[in-house]
Amino acid sequence: MLTISYRPSLTYTPFLLPLILLPLLAEWLYQVAYPADFQQQKEMLLVANIIYIVVVRLAILDGIFFMFSQSSHALHVTLIRIVGLYLEVTLVTIAYFAIMFFIFGVFDLFHYNANINAEQLVNMKQHDLIVAFYISTVSFTTLGLGDWVPQSLNAMISVSAEVILGVMQAAIFMAIIIYAHKNKEILAPGARPTPVKP
Repeated sequence: MLTISYRPSLTYTPFLLPLILLPLLAEWLYQVAYPADFQQQKEMLLVANIIYIVVVRLAILDGIFFMFSQSSHALHVTLIRIVGLYLEVTLVTIAYFAIMFFIFGVFDLFHYNANINAEQLVNMKQHDLIVAFYISTVSFTTLGLGDWVPQSLNAMISVSAEVILGVMQAAIFMAIIIYAHKNKEILAPGARPTPVKP
């Protein structure tokens, strides 16, 4: 009987992760081509984006954990790759929410809650993509939005989803480190499986 054993590889994962951003490109093109239609569908599209990123992110994290558990590489090599992938997942997630905030209007979704002069506010509005990345970064890292207040229910849901993804990513990363530590003798360089005695 022929048995085919397949071990998942992390090799191509770094190249596939940015593909998560493709739906936002389609929405941006839709916004440019059909601005009136986009405005009518705006709330529904924002909710769809939130559901999409939560589902995809959880699938990716579970997938990376599974690939890690199946890896036959040395522990230190696998951990370096996992840390790199988690960094990329972090950046892609922050970019996803930032681009989403940008497409749906940062200043429509959020209100700046600090005393600044009119010139500084105009400057921020001219650099709304940078503002979107700032809001996304402080949300994902759970630092809080003391200076930016969500202006709609969907904006609140967006921030909540990003915070939950940030917390879960840290928890799953710690689970991987603990798993690696408990299995270091299996994954250590040159280690051989211990034969099981009947």
